[in-house]
Amino acid sequence: MNRLLEPAANGFEARLKAMLPEDEEELIRVSSDLDVRGDYGTQWVVVTGKRILVFSEGDGRGVVEVPIQEVTLARTEPLVGGARLEIERKDRPTVIVPYSHTQALKFSEVARGIEQLRKAEPLLVRSKLERTRCETCGRLLSEKDGICPACIRKLAVLGRIAKYLSPYRGRAALLAFASILTTVAELIPPLITRRIVDEVLVPPEGASPEGVDRVGLLGLLVLGLVGVRLLTWGAEWLHGWTITWLSARVTTDIRSQLYRRLELLSLQFYDRRKVGAVMSRVTRDSDRLQDFLVDGLPYLVINGLLLLGILVMLAVMSWQLTLYVLLPIPLILAWGGIFWKRMRRFFTRWMQAWSIWMARVNEVLSGIRVVKAFTQEDREVEVFEARNANLTRVAVRSEVNRAVFFTTMSFLTGLGVLIVWMFGGQEVIGGTLTLGTLLAFYAYMWLLYGPLEWFGMVNSWMTRAFAGAERIFEVLDTPPEAYQNPDAVSMSDMKGHVRFREVTFGYDKSKPVLHEIDLEVAPGEMIGLVGKSGVGKTTTVNLICRFYDVDQGGIEIDGVDIRKVRLEDLRSRIGIVLQEPFLFSGTIAENIGYGKPGAGFEEILGAARSARAHDFIVARPDGYDTQVGERGNNLSGGEKQRVSLARAILHDPKILILDEATSSVDVQTELQIQEAIGQLVRGRTTFAIAHRLSTLRNADRLVVLEGGRIVEVGTHEALMERRGAVYNLVKLQQEVSEIIGVRE
Repeated sequence: MNRLLEPAANGFEARLKAMLPEDEEELIRVSSDLDVRGDYGTQWVVVTGKRILVFSEGDGRGVVEVPIQEVTLARTEPLVGGARLEIERKDRPTVIVPYSHTQALKFSEVARGIEQLRKAEPLLVRSKLERTRCETCGRLLSEKDGICPACIRKLAVLGRIAKYLSPYRGRAALLAFASILTTVAELIPPLITRRIVDEVLVPPEGASPEGVDRVGLLGLLVLGLVGVRLLTWGAEWLHGWTITWLSARVTTDIRSQLYRRLELLSLQFYDRRKVGAVMSRVTRDSDRLQDFLVDGLPYLVINGLLLLGILVMLAVMSWQLTLYVLLPIPLILAWGGIFWKRMRRFFTRWMQAWSIWMARVNEVLSGIRVVKAFTQEDREVEVFEARNANLTRVAVRSEVNRAVFFTTMSFLTGLGVLIVWMFGGQEVIGGTLTLGTLLAFYAYMWLLYGPLEWFGMVNSWMTRAFAGAERIFEVLDTPPEAYQNPDAVSMSDMKGHVRFREVTFGYDKSKPVLHEIDLEVAPGEMIGLVGKSGVGKTTTVNLICRFYDVDQGGIEIDGVDIRKVRLEDLRSRIGIVLQEPFLFSGTIAENIGYGKPGAGFEEILGAARSARAHDFIVARPDGYDTQVGERGNNLSGGEKQRVSLARAILHDPKILILDEATSSVDVQTELQIQEAIGQLVRGRTTFAIAHRLSTLRNADRLVVLEGGRIVEVGTHEALMERRGAVYNLVKLQQEVSEIIGVRE
């Protein structure tokens, strides 16, 4: 038994504990965000095995108690701007709990749980719901169950990314060597400069022994600088090449693993997310990660080592002056942190404005025919200019703030320069510090301050990259469909005997689409699924394919529950022809052959002939090599349907699903496809969905659905004689056809 218990304040928990006897256990406890009047407020719904308690915000006098045995129905009802939970009672007013749309999933589970208790069924509700706010800081998430950038565990994410370096340990070691070499090369020039000044250009009196060739020493030191520059060039080249190679391989591995997981995830995963949001994981998030690996991570490593080396060098030369040099650093770090935190808001606004601008441009250009048909060009130009102006305002504010940052940062680093010249100059005059050492300090100071100026930006950059990495890892951690279930039963020789046993299912668990479906289909039998739109016909065949798992009951194929059958065996023996056929970019032959990888041209040709597609294909200049275009847009609806049918024929399934397979064709083409279907269904268990009942005359039985329940089962003739639901549908279609015929 699952329980859904939302955390509550101590005061409410104490109040609730006082009301419940020890033997009465809480099963559900959730809060709404609206009060009884629909205003912002709080109500609590508590469900036990015996009763339902609804607490209004206040001192507890507004508690409504509903015994479970008095409940006749619990459901959620969507409204404009919100929704409500309705608990209907016997001979008493309905209890209503309003809530906003952000609480919809939670109260869907509440209604589902109350219904299960009312029917004395096991309580099966989600114990963990989708999150809309961060559990740590309370910020709104950009998407449900999304990642909070402010609370990202950077070290944990970095450690997980580092694991992808395991196959490339040699290159990683080379990268570490190149990083150290680059750091050392950056630290040497100021030391050589100090020797040039102190030993060649301005040697202290009496410090230069006789016979020392200062010109020759100058030449050697300059050659040393040349050598260091060559070393720097080589180290940077080696580092750049290695990090580019490594980041590309790591990102490729992550992207490949991500796409592989996306292919294996269930349809329920995609139902809860927009395709664009999923695509951004593969594109934008992986690109951000690669950018960070190419530019951000090397920056952190090299500059981290460089800062450490500079501090050591400064301390060795003069620890007193080093303390003076460090004085502006807290101000630089504080200003960088404040600025980039502020800039993140501007970046967010800029991205939102850019997204709105791009979305409108894409929408208008995609629908340019409609714009021109209604002569709305001027209106769209005005909308574009308004959004373009808003984008410009946000961009200008961002750039102004960026300019303020750099001017302020220059001022703070300038203070460091003044400190070095002031106190360092005094030490040079006093003879405690040489001029060369002072100039070396000056050079190291700029090497020190430069990375610090960008510290806040790198932190923001790293946050965005790691947030993208977390979103990628979130997908990778999502359990895939049960392709690798070791306990699954192999079914290489499927007969096609299908049995529904009291199947109940709903996409929203509180509102089942199918109710207690009980149906047995013999091998080779053709079943026509009949009913109005929304009664559950497509849902029924989706369950056969196990695109979704049933909520209650079970579906068996050849006596085995499909949840125990190897998923690959199950789907490889099911063929589907959808109402809206989907074709991939490529040739007609490639799309037909998609149903059987490696199929020869003769097999493709035979499938096309059986689907009555051969004639229109060979009539085209390129024949079977004709490019169908994106989503098959170069073909008509009927042509796409026949290619889709040929694909299913080549697949040679044991169970065939036809979902409005003739809805997109004319009468003549429909007759041809019906002939092809007549050949295709022989020896195959077939489920056919059609609104035009005339197309289901050849079905062995018709199954009529109303409200998600089976109301009639029988042959076309028997159901017509019964004068029930099928008879009424046929008469209605005939009347509509007559009206259309008169108008024509």
